[in-house]
Amino acid sequence: MEATEEHHEHARSIRPGEGGADPRVAALLRRLGGRSIVLVGMMGSGKTSVGRRFAARLGLDFADADAEIEAAAGMTVPEIFAKHGEAYFRDGERRVVARLLDERQRVLATGGGAFMSQQTRERIAAQGVSVWLKADLDVLLRRVRKRSNRPLLANVDAEETLRRLMAERYPVYAQADFTVISREGPHEAVVESIVNTLEAGLPGVARLASPAPSACVRVELADRAYDILIGPDLIGAAGDHIAQVAPGAACAIVTDANVAQAHLPALQASLERAGIRHATIVVDPGEASKSWGTFARVCDAIIAARMERKDVVVALGGGVVGDLAGFAASAIRRGMDFVQIPTSLLAQVDSSVGGKTAINSEHGKNLIGAFYQPSLVLADTSALASLPEREFRAGYAEVAKYGVIDDAPFFAWLERNWRGVFARGPELTEAIRKSCASKAAVVARDETEQGDRALLNLGHTFGHALESLTHYDGSRLVHGEGVAIGLACAMRFSARLGHCSAADATRVAAHLREVGMPTRIGHIAGWNAGADEILEAMYQDKKVSRGALTFILARGVGQSFIARGVPGDAVRAFLEEELAGG
Repeated sequence: MEATEEHHEHARSIRPGEGGADPRVAALLRRLGGRSIVLVGMMGSGKTSVGRRFAARLGLDFADADAEIEAAAGMTVPEIFAKHGEAYFRDGERRVVARLLDERQRVLATGGGAFMSQQTRERIAAQGVSVWLKADLDVLLRRVRKRSNRPLLANVDAEETLRRLMAERYPVYAQADFTVISREGPHEAVVESIVNTLEAGLPGVARLASPAPSACVRVELADRAYDILIGPDLIGAAGDHIAQVAPGAACAIVTDANVAQAHLPALQASLERAGIRHATIVVDPGEASKSWGTFARVCDAIIAARMERKDVVVALGGGVVGDLAGFAASAIRRGMDFVQIPTSLLAQVDSSVGGKTAINSEHGKNLIGAFYQPSLVLADTSALASLPEREFRAGYAEVAKYGVIDDAPFFAWLERNWRGVFARGPELTEAIRKSCASKAAVVARDETEQGDRALLNLGHTFGHALESLTHYDGSRLVHGEGVAIGLACAMRFSARLGHCSAADATRVAAHLREVGMPTRIGHIAGWNAGADEILEAMYQDKKVSRGALTFILARGVGQSFIARGVPGDAVRAFLEEELAGG
């Protein structure tokens, strides 16, 4: 990738004076709805020089992707090319562009090759507006010959190379939202042209009808990678997002009766605006719907709606709906596309991410299912505003879990900021983003739980057994409450076995109690099962291997590990102690 103009200054970003006093600029910013403006084009097209001035005009930060890469690597772009090669650079470039878009609204200058990545184009479309600075060959030649820091032009015929790159890249650049001609002359003239072009064209960009996502997390799974978009009002913009990942597809919406009343009309309206044919299948709320009978009914209804293999199953709801719809998508026609729109906190930070889909057996929870990744997750934070407080707390248990697993600073952050999370402030978006990023990183390393993905089950061996013994009766125990009790039990069990201190176990339980979660088996209404019954339920857990129990234990907050072959007698003794202690 070539370095952009003025990158020798190595300025990472600037915050100029407030340009929003200009009524034209204020109108543009309102129309953008928080999205960044991303400048694309060839080396020498003026992306950095123009971008700085354009950012100053709008009163926004400016960032140069190449300068960011150089600052992070501690070497110049040509040096990165020489040492690691172009493929290495392009992968880093894609990640840097994604990070810069995630951070805040800004004007972003990309290198000439960045827009050639489909993943980057999709990310820009989700979170920004793209402007192609188009320059003629003679203009580019005059500009690039002034500098020697263009790795793609090193030791080659510059004119011939530029012609080849233009032939390759201009058809892709033409996919940008807007095109502005970059001519010789004052940079301010190009800035004015961009302003004029955006004023005239922004009202016609359909996806700008809703605000940009507040955050985006990428689940890196090669050709099956997908985005988790996090922010307000995403259900109302779902049609546009689905049309981007599945052009021309129809949708089968699977939801439950409660969620349908609250959110289905907005989703249906969004699909209609996007011209997407859709059908709806409504199931009963609650864990009982994760059954063979409901699974068969959902599959038959999707097929009856004339949904084809390349059409999309959309899960609108919490973890039950996501698990059920995802398993159906994996099975119908040997695999349909799948989009998750989780409406509970628990689903947004856990079950919608990573591709685990399942229904329950009479022998245990989630024993029948498949690993099947979605193509998109839309985590609409607005949907959490009306979530019952008990359900919100239950979801928070999964958030806290990520801190206990391997991120002690995040757990400490939650201890300080949980009130802002519960108040649905900006802390909520950050908690969801961090949780999704943590899970995405683990899933990318171990998609089918052959290794450290098992760490995500911290607290679940206890929790699933407790849910099974309450027969998944949500009036007594919901999944997140089972996880909270399981987390506290896992920490106390770790302390009993000498892996962590009693203070660490007390700290985790104290935080869960502070936010209103149960932390003892005796806190479950009407509990009357004994240690042997709990142990027998644990032996039905998916993590049992050749009859040996596997637990996720901890050496401290943020230091979990996989403990295989835990003796049943040790578990029984701990459970008897727990039950005796209330």
